[in-house]
Amino acid sequence: MLNKKDAQEIVKEILAISPYVRFAGVIDSKGKVVAYARRPGHEPLLNIKHTSDQFSHLAIKTRMASQFNKQLGDVQFMWEEREKVQTISFALAKNTVWVSIDKKVIRSEVLRIIDSCLPIVKHFS
Repeated sequence: MLNKKDAQEIVKEILAISPYVRFAGVIDSKGKVVAYARRPGHEPLLNIKHTSDQFSHLAIKTRMASQFNKQLGDVQFMWEEREKVQTISFALAKNTVWVSIDKKVIRSEVLRIIDSCLPIVKHFS
C-alpha cells in the first residue's frame, strides 16, 4: 500500500519533469486523492464535483483494465488527448497516478514526459 509521503514524492518528482505538466496526483482505488500538486498559474479545468467524478471514473477504469492483465500484460500507461488537455494515467498497485499536460505540447514532449514518469512509477510499485 502506498503511503502519503511516497505519494507526495511521486507528484513532486513528476511535476519537476516538465513545465508543461499542469497537475500530478495519486488517486486511490475508490477515486480519492492521496496527494497532488498543481503547477502555479494553472487553474483547474474541472470544478470540484467534476474533478471528483473524473477521479472516480479513473479508479473504475484502472480496476477494469487490470482484469485483463493476465491475458494482455500489465497496463504501462493510458494516454488521453482531449481538445483542452492531455492526460496520462499510470497504474500503481491499487492506485493510479494521473498527470495532465498542456494541450499545445508537441507529441514528442508528451512521450518524453511519459518516458520520464515510468521509472518514477516503477520505483514506487
